[in-house]
Amino acid sequence: MPDIQVWRVQKAGSLGRIRLESDPPGPVQAGHVRVRVRAIGLNFADVFACLGLYSATPAGPFVPGLEFCGEVDALGAGVPGPAVGTAVMGLTRFGAYATRVDVPAVYLHPLPAGWTFEEGAAYPVQAITAWYAIHDLGACKPGQSVLVHSAAGGVGLNALEILATLDARVIATVGRPDKVAFLTGRAGLRPEQIIVRDRRRFGDQLGDALRASGLDGFDLVLDAVAGPFLKPAYARLRPAGRLVIYGSAGLMTGGSRPNWLTLGSRYLARPRLDPIQMVTDNKSVMGFNLIWLWDQSARLGQAYADLAATITRPPHVSERFAFADAPAALRRLQSGASVGKVVLVVEPDAR
Repeated sequence: MPDIQVWRVQKAGSLGRIRLESDPPGPVQAGHVRVRVRAIGLNFADVFACLGLYSATPAGPFVPGLEFCGEVDALGAGVPGPAVGTAVMGLTRFGAYATRVDVPAVYLHPLPAGWTFEEGAAYPVQAITAWYAIHDLGACKPGQSVLVHSAAGGVGLNALEILATLDARVIATVGRPDKVAFLTGRAGLRPEQIIVRDRRRFGDQLGDALRASGLDGFDLVLDAVAGPFLKPAYARLRPAGRLVIYGSAGLMTGGSRPNWLTLGSRYLARPRLDPIQMVTDNKSVMGFNLIWLWDQSARLGQAYADLAATITRPPHVSERFAFADAPAALRRLQSGASVGKVVLVVEPDAR
């Protein structure tokens, strides 16, 4: 077997430190499955990890990447299946930026019929994030009102699909005007349901959108942005409302290295909430990181089953980069200009 090609960061702190390297394959561990990777999904966590801003990043050298799709290449001892050649998508706690990945079998799931490898690579992290935020933490009920931040991104699009099955009344936000038309076409939202976020007047924007939709507040807020947008959304939660935060894209800066001055000022200005006042207001704020589910693998099967009943079409892959162009793909994701999912293509899908 040829060497495994991996993109490795020797030390977090800069996107410029990622390098393409070769590793010998070695034997497959007992209980593991080796997957010949065909496509890799990119996530903001990858960018934050390379910049040294992600708390779950391994110490020392690491290979980024949390999700992939490909074909079973070999089985370790004690693994009865899936059969070699089976198309699968999977999760891994880092290490997905590679031409082959070894993972415990429990983190693999069959690629749905008719999906491409690129679509499979675009699915696990963001679909499960949306599912967990809406169902487990958000406890969203049919007909409730929901604010979805970054609705044109991977998590946002999956959330909109799930919320549609609940007949939820949705207001969506995006960071750029050019994403409005995409959302109206892809998700069927009306323009008045979509806010192009303006930090200077976001509270007024929320008020206008709520009135236009005949709503008096939100039952659930899905927040991957935080920063100055958190408190205005929290203020418009209805009694017993929940704000679920699973990201902080508002801390993202441009450039290959963190701008520590900008980051410091944004961190110091981060929103603060009084838990005693939350009791009085009867509102909740909950945060989570999908890495946590790595240790809760028994829950993944239920997540995939629930998602299959609510998301019936493959994810939207907007941009594909060759595996050799991983640094450019990361910079593109960092820019915030993409919609849907950005993926790395290791081998073109010739099926």
